[in-house]
Amino acid sequence: MKVHVRANDTVIVMSGDDKGKKGKVIEVSPKEGKVIVEGVNIVKKHVKPRPPQEAGGIVEAEAPMYASKVQLYCSKCGPTRAAVKTENGKKTRVCAKCGAAL
Repeated sequence: MKVHVRANDTVIVMSGDDKGKKGKVIEVSPKEGKVIVEGVNIVKKHVKPRPPQEAGGIVEAEAPMYASKVQLYCSKCGPTRAAVKTENGKKTRVCAKCGAAL
């Protein structure tokens, strides 16, 4: 499955409990069609102290969410889609609305 976002893209959540939150994509899993976004979809995870020196307890971490719930975010015009612009045989992704580089 092809995912429309890449790592380090800024995205906005379009639906769900975290609707309207912005963040940077940390990881993309195209096989599952999911992404992990910084500061979004936080879950509490119970962690056992693995080496005895390491502390265990309840840790908050970002959980994967479906890529269809997020949309690329342009700093100029807000939620947008990506367009491909070709210059000198080199492809770059740009904002479909204003043409700014993503």
